[in-house]
Amino acid sequence: MSTPPADYRNQPFESLSPGVFRASTIVFDSYEDFVARKSRQPDGFSYGVTGTPTHRELEGRIAALEGASHCVVVPSGQAALVSAIMPFVKSGDHILISDACYGGLKAFAGDWLARLGVDVDVYPADIGSDIASYILPSTRMICLESPGTVSMEMPDVPKIAAEARRRGILTMMDNTWASPLGFQPLLHGVDMSIEAATKFFGGHSDLLMGAISTNDFTLYEKLREAQATLGLAVSADDCFLVSRGLETFPLRFAEQGRRALEVAQWMRHHPVVDRVLFAALPDDPGHTIWKRDFTAAGCLFSFVLKPAPEQAVAAFFNALKVFSIGASWGGTHSLIAFYPAGIQKARRFPPTDQPIFRVSIGLEDTQRLIADLEHGFEQYAGHRPV
Repeated sequence: MSTPPADYRNQPFESLSPGVFRASTIVFDSYEDFVARKSRQPDGFSYGVTGTPTHRELEGRIAALEGASHCVVVPSGQAALVSAIMPFVKSGDHILISDACYGGLKAFAGDWLARLGVDVDVYPADIGSDIASYILPSTRMICLESPGTVSMEMPDVPKIAAEARRRGILTMMDNTWASPLGFQPLLHGVDMSIEAATKFFGGHSDLLMGAISTNDFTLYEKLREAQATLGLAVSADDCFLVSRGLETFPLRFAEQGRRALEVAQWMRHHPVVDRVLFAALPDDPGHTIWKRDFTAAGCLFSFVLKPAPEQAVAAFFNALKVFSIGASWGGTHSLIAFYPAGIQKARRFPPTDQPIFRVSIGLEDTQRLIADLEHGFEQYAGHRPV
């Protein structure tokens, strides 16, 4: 007589891989639990939009990296930036954003918040304690990014945060460039640290996600409420992919940073290169601040070439074989993007009136990357006037 199969639900199971819990509807054991379901927030589970155990495990891992007590994941880095502002400002308030901040944040602040009656102003991207001259009695938040998204200026984050804290002004910082492995904003006085998990955390250019970390429980409650109110649901499968990406994140970050510095050092001596914008280089204007506060530089830097007609730019890009053309970064494949001169000229405090090229260094062999850029520079030089 055969033995009946064991009930799998009573069998031990452990895995090195986190479980994926997908859910829209969360069910409750009793009427009383259902009526009081909102009391489960911000950490518990009441509806799928605010997450499942898969989400909480990822949020806990990101919080630990940031030196934070709390984290909320949202569908993109842009969603994280918006979510870190919306719950905390209202009509009549004043906020400050960096002149070199991410374009999506600048558009949201300048167009959407302005229509809602929020007064938005920009400050120089390399500012420090002089931020005080931009603060008004109605200032409620200062948005930081270090370095600037394209032009790579380095602000003095501790001085800005200290000035804001002294006046009771909230601060948030887009920390995607350095990641928490290179800089921890919360330990330098910033209230909320923003990461585009799309970049380094995911690491493979195949998902979108953002994260907001904080040590302030009141801020955390409002961020979770904003997630529910704005419907910023995140896929459990994407949370799994980011959790998996975090397993190799320190190795990728260190290796991509090493290769980026090697490429940047080669590039700064090339005859068609006018400037390399990378704080890890000793001659960069932001190097002193970077060396004081940061422990790594990541894989992203920019450069300015000596002036040439548009045909030279096109020839340069079209000659590249190893670098892919794309505006994102942080993945294992090297990317290059172009930002026309008009973008800088439209800024209030532009560091250059020339086009900017931005590269993200991946995990390809460094000599292949340098040879690819060399070939592109040769084509660029061939289209410059003698």
